[in-house]
Amino acid sequence: MVKRRVAARLLSGEQPPEIVVPPPGPRSRALALELARYEAPGINTLGPGDSPSVVWAEALGANVLDVDGNRFVDLTSGFGVATLGHRPAAVVAAVAAQARELLHGLGDVAAHPSRIRLAARLAALVPVDRPRVHFAISGADAVEIALKTALAARRSAGCSRILAFDPGYHGTTFGALALSSRAAFREPFLEHLDPHVVRLPFGCPTARFADALDGAAALVVEPLVGREGVMVPPPGWLAALAAAAQATGALFIADEIFTGFGRTGTRFAVDREAVRPDLLCCGKALGGGLPLAAVVGRSELMEVWRSDGEALHTATFVAHPLACAAACAALDEIEERGLAARAVEIGERVVGGLAPRLPAGTTLRGRGAAWGLELPTAASAAALSSELRDQGYLVLAGGASGRVVQLLPPLTIPFALLALALEAIAEALHRNQRRS
Repeated sequence: MVKRRVAARLLSGEQPPEIVVPPPGPRSRALALELARYEAPGINTLGPGDSPSVVWAEALGANVLDVDGNRFVDLTSGFGVATLGHRPAAVVAAVAAQARELLHGLGDVAAHPSRIRLAARLAALVPVDRPRVHFAISGADAVEIALKTALAARRSAGCSRILAFDPGYHGTTFGALALSSRAAFREPFLEHLDPHVVRLPFGCPTARFADALDGAAALVVEPLVGREGVMVPPPGWLAALAAAAQATGALFIADEIFTGFGRTGTRFAVDREAVRPDLLCCGKALGGGLPLAAVVGRSELMEVWRSDGEALHTATFVAHPLACAAACAALDEIEERGLAARAVEIGERVVGGLAPRLPAGTTLRGRGAAWGLELPTAASAAALSSELRDQGYLVLAGGASGRVVQLLPPLTIPFALLALALEAIAEALHRNQRRS
């Protein structure tokens, strides 16, 4: 058995990188091999020829410490979850206080005060008319709930088609997978997926909306494409899409799991064009680091869930007390610290630090604190990600094309630390280009 503990050295969460052994170091490699003995392949584990990732031991603020003692600056925000940085003090305190009172409840049978507070907060914050909340376990679960809501609400009109966009990522459960565009995720299960999903290119001409929405129950859209490549829609595109949906009776479902709670510079990405969805899915940043998601929808649509018997869509850990307490604290911090406005400033610094120094064939796109660097090839994106990791900066490479390196810093990252990261990225881009 490999020893798993290193001495904690994260003092403030605002420290520059420190690499003491080339990552992934020997402890990370050994632990990855041990995990591969027990965990199914394809999730964090190793197959023949795979390269292990670093194994995290601790995270605080913008820093991550691995089991080999390497300190990194996290430019992934843990897949966008750590909007407040890792282990924010207010969230940790709220979770500890909640754990002393109620560690687990009774799911869909008995509520608890944190759940009630959080439902009220979401109803007040989310740009949905006459809002009601349906809690979910994960982002994909939230998408499933939104889909079920729309299909049930529009069943009497004989509408069953759903419009989705390419590229787009909504999760890998069956309902969500039917909407997600990446072929590699879909093909093993294609014959079982909903055949009623139709697709348009993200950002396509608005003239194409009417035909695609004719007879549709709903559309599902990321207001800014996240995982699949950080793509920003043309100005006015979301508002035109919402107007087309309203004209045809199709319900507008905004997947804000990636973009919600300040990431793109407004509280929600749809706020930029004053779009008010019929249903909005949120997650990631919502839980402050704990697993939690929700759908907020118009109250008349949410009536489809009324039941005289058991709940029609539920889970044992729905609206878990610890997650709800964490979310209440996280929302307080995001609002009180004005982090949506800070995301705008982060974006200005990203553009100022990188745009003038981009090598030929590389593009930068994004908004707020969500950015993507698109490189000429998937190999060059992977190489950039590896080089930055070796210098102590964690980024994610991939997207639909495999060529996009995502930059998703915590909204609390110190600007001095961000400047160091941007300098490292600019220099690595040029070294990468010279080698290619």
